[in-house]
Amino acid sequence: MTGLFNYPKRKLRKFIENGEYEEAIHFANTLEEKFSKDPDFLFIMGSMYYILRDENKTLHYIEKVLDIDEFDVEALSIKLRVYQFLKDDDKVIDCCKKILSVDNENHQVKDILNQLE
Repeated sequence: MTGLFNYPKRKLRKFIENGEYEEAIHFANTLEEKFSKDPDFLFIMGSMYYILRDENKTLHYIEKVLDIDEFDVEALSIKLRVYQFLKDDDKVIDCCKKILSVDNENHQVKDILNQLE
């Protein structure tokens, strides 16, 4: 029974894996209302827009994930990368500190933080 609920997200991931971004966006638009509070769906969307280099939409979806779980390390990592690209060091530092509060052995994040401080 659980597989039935996962199918739309699997189909969305498949579009993205195949580089079919227009189809993924169109399909996601049909799902958005139903999955608007689903962190997996929101993360998939944020990741897709990250791949497409759309910073605003990436942050829109990633922030929704973080509204549900403010310590989601994967979402924080994407947020960190977007703010690195935007050269917003204060927000990068905030993301690094939040990640390290959950995963204090993340050497890559430690290195980023050390470079900025």
